[in-house]
Amino acid sequence: MGTRTVRLDDEAEFTLERLRALTGLSISEVLKRGLKAFETEAGAQSQRKPYDIFSELDLGEGGYASAPAREAKVAIRDAIRRKHSP
Repeated sequence: MGTRTVRLDDEAEFTLERLRALTGLSISEVLKRGLKAFETEAGAQSQRKPYDIFSELDLGEGGYASAPAREAKVAIRDAIRRKHSP
């Protein structure tokens, strides 16, 4: 068993105290359970592939593009004109 020293900011201290009071668990037990919960979450996240993340974005057809690539020069010219027109 190891002994660790950690520094917590005020927000983390408040959360830790609130969890301790809410559950009646010791500080050590709250931290252990938090580490276990994070381990589970991190394990699930590490299995994700870039395509999984991209597919969740749902940008629709063309994504953020305002025009097809073959019309990029015309689209840029029109965007600049719209930006600088009164």
